[in-house]
Amino acid sequence: MEQRVSGMDRVGRLSAGPKSTEAVRAVRKGLLSGRFATFMVLMLAAWGFAQAQTPGRDPNRIRTVVLDAGHGGKDPGNLGTGRYKTTEKHISLNVAKLIGKYINETYPDVKVIYTREDDTFIELKERCNIANKAKADVFISIHCNANDSKDPHGCETYVMGLHKTEANMRVAQKENSAILLEDGHELKYDGYDPKDPESIIALSLRQNTHLDHSLLLSALIQKQFKERVGRPDRGVKQAGFLVISYNTMPSVLVELGFLTNANEEDYLQKAEGQDYMASAIYRAFKEYKATVEGTGSAAPVAEAPVVKPDTTKREPVKEPVKQEPEASLVFKVQIATSSKRIELKAKNFNGIQGVQEHQGAGMYKYTVGSEPSLAGARKVQEVCKSKGYTESFIVAFRNGERIAMSDALKFAEAH
Repeated sequence: MEQRVSGMDRVGRLSAGPKSTEAVRAVRKGLLSGRFATFMVLMLAAWGFAQAQTPGRDPNRIRTVVLDAGHGGKDPGNLGTGRYKTTEKHISLNVAKLIGKYINETYPDVKVIYTREDDTFIELKERCNIANKAKADVFISIHCNANDSKDPHGCETYVMGLHKTEANMRVAQKENSAILLEDGHELKYDGYDPKDPESIIALSLRQNTHLDHSLLLSALIQKQFKERVGRPDRGVKQAGFLVISYNTMPSVLVELGFLTNANEEDYLQKAEGQDYMASAIYRAFKEYKATVEGTGSAAPVAEAPVVKPDTTKREPVKEPVKQEPEASLVFKVQIATSSKRIELKAKNFNGIQGVQEHQGAGMYKYTVGSEPSLAGARKVQEVCKSKGYTESFIVAFRNGERIAMSDALKFAEAH
């Protein structure tokens, strides 16, 4: 399902303002080229980290989840092989409702919101608005894949980002084409054209703030598909899906399988297959919630198989970092994640001094502080929030290696 591109509304507007808009247009028109164009996009990304965020959300708590069943109404989505009357819109709705059912049964205190609960056409941007207005902590969009060939098969989960392959771009373009069914879509999405690959430039800047958590949830979903359900794993990918680009919270788009593959279509059309897929996503959500809230263990973010690191040969900027005693446990506050290295200068981080860089899963992650206690880290977090990083969250390190918050809390209690 697919891509969403640059469009900005009042809620979660990332690349707002004349500076970002003009620079993006310049890149599109080819006025910026080569290394300078790359520099401008990186600076826009760094500048925009603090923009697409939801006031009032606690990044260390999961209280509201929005489940988005793709397509609906006049938009049937993927028709599959044509052997069934039910299409992608029906399967995605069934699976979304099952996920919500399992979450409600286990976590009665977690609010589950559906972007649609019946066969209704909901505009892509309205799906985002529903999540943003609810101050949701997680957004999960459910879809089924398609291909001109009958051979492709398997599950994959997408996070927002630049298309890494032509195939990713085609998937996003297909899903985003739903905006053509919307009246006045040219104005709603800032002129985004689902047929124009360059429309992704501004859109790709929007979800950087939440990329770390989105990657974690995506990796856990794929792990469940592969290990618990036994489905072919196509991995975690990045593409410009409109339905997750305007969100102000961690967001993923799940492709349950290819309806154009007869075997997978048969599996996904059955109630049992839909239940297995919903259960897998629910279990991934459960593990994700435990990790974020520090109440259980989960696969580390580094397991997310995405985005190749920047291979440009250059020495990292060295900043004075507080030395940590041998075998010490420290808490830091993560403020940003990027697929490109950002120079460690305060001006690139809203004036915050002493930002540290860490690498994992081909991503660059930026933290502040090195506190021996969780209480101390929360004070640092408050400072970061006052600087505009309202979605900053606490992470733990032991012996210089990042560990799960649950393990950190156990270690702290024992010592």
